[in-house]
Amino acid sequence: MSAANGFRHFERLRVRRSEVDMDRIVFSSHYLAWFDSAIAGYWQALALPYRETMARLQGELRVRKATLEYEGSAHHEDALTLCMRCARIGRSSIVIECACLRDGERLVRCELVYVFVDPSTGRAKAVPPVLREALLGYEAGEPAVSVRLGSWVDLQHDAGPIRTAVFVEEQGIPAEMEWDAADAGCLHAVAYNRLGVPLATGRLLEHVPGTAKIGRMAVLSSVRGGGVGRAVLDALMNAARARGDREVLLHAQTSAAPFYLRAGFQPRGPEFDEAGIAHVEMVRSL
Repeated sequence: MSAANGFRHFERLRVRRSEVDMDRIVFSSHYLAWFDSAIAGYWQALALPYRETMARLQGELRVRKATLEYEGSAHHEDALTLCMRCARIGRSSIVIECACLRDGERLVRCELVYVFVDPSTGRAKAVPPVLREALLGYEAGEPAVSVRLGSWVDLQHDAGPIRTAVFVEEQGIPAEMEWDAADAGCLHAVAYNRLGVPLATGRLLEHVPGTAKIGRMAVLSSVRGGGVGRAVLDALMNAARARGDREVLLHAQTSAAPFYLRAGFQPRGPEFDEAGIAHVEMVRSL
C-alpha cells in the first residue's frame, strides 16, 4: 500500500541547494517550513482563501502543537511530495496530518494541531459548523465548489464584481471594454465555495450554429490553481454539449493557454492582440 493512500491534497517540490548541509542532506527544520507552506495549498484546494475565510468566520487558526517524526532523509535535487489531510476535528481544534514522500517512501510524518480562536482575545472557540462541513466534505471527496448557471439578470450581482476585480482592476482593461451587449443573451456561470462566496465566472454564447464560444473566464487570484476555474469551464462545456453544440472555441490569454490545453483545447491560428493583451484562439470538440 502506498504511503500516499488516504491523503486528499498533494504539493510537490524539488530540494534546493540552500536547503541542504555539506553532505547534501536536508536540514530538519525545512520540513516544518514545507508543511506550513503546503497548508496554504490545502486551503486553496478547499476553495477557502484563508484570510478572507477567517475574517468571514470571525476567527483565526493558531498552531497549538507541531510534531515531526523523521524516518529518512531527503537530499539535494530530490523530488518530494507533501501530503496533507484533515485527520480529525474537535470542538475547537483541527488536526492536520502531513507526510513527506520520495518515490512513495515516507521520509517524515507530521501532525499539526490548530485551535480556532477569537482573534481579539486569543481564546479558543468552537469550530464553525460551515468550516467543519467544508473540511469533512473535502476529505470525503465532495467538490469544493458548486457552479450555478443562469442569465445575466440572475448572476450579474456575483459575476460582475469578479470580472471587475480580474479584468479591470488587476489587468487594467478599460471598464467600457469589459461590459458589452452580449452579456444579456449569454448563459453565465458562477462558482461558489461552501460559504456561498462567488469565486469565478464565465459565459457561453453561440458563435455559429453548432459552435459555442466561451468567454469572460475570470477567477479571483486567491483561489487560482485550485480547480475553481476548471469547474466553471466544465459546467459551460456541459451546457454547450447539452444544447447540441459540436465544438467550443475561446480566445485565451496566452498566459492561460496551458490551463486550456490541460482541458483538451488546442490552439488555432497565430497570436493576436485583444484589449492590449496577447491572445490565441483555442478549440475543442464536444
